[in-house]
Amino acid sequence: MEQSAAVLSLSALAQGTRLEAFRALVQHEPSGIAAGDLARLLGVPQNTLSAHLTVLAHAGLIDSTRQGRSIVYRARLTQLLALILYLMKDCCRGRAEVCAPLLREITACLPETQGSICG
Repeated sequence: MEQSAAVLSLSALAQGTRLEAFRALVQHEPSGIAAGDLARLLGVPQNTLSAHLTVLAHAGLIDSTRQGRSIVYRARLTQLLALILYLMKDCCRGRAEVCAPLLREITACLPETQGSICG
C-alpha cells in the first residue's frame, strides 16, 4: 500500500459513523449486509449512511453489489489487511519485544484462541 492510499483509508475511517459502519461490515463478513439493514443497525438515516458508504467505497474499504432490490455492502478485508500491514511495516524497527503485545492481541482473534479484543 502506498502512503496516499493509507491516508485516504485512514481519513475515511476518521469519522464516527463511517468507522461504526465499517466495523459492522467487517462483522457481517462474508455475506455482507443490505444498506437498509445497516442503516437500521446503526440508527442512521439511509441518505446519511449512503453518503458515508460512498466515502468508504472511494477509499477502497468496501464493495457493493445489487441483490434484487437491495444493495449489499461488504468490507474489503484485503484493503484492511493492506492498511494494517502498512501501519505495522518495520514494526518497532525489528525489536520483537516491542511488537509482541500487539501481535498477541491480533492472534487472540484466531478461531482457536478467541478472546481478548475479539470478544
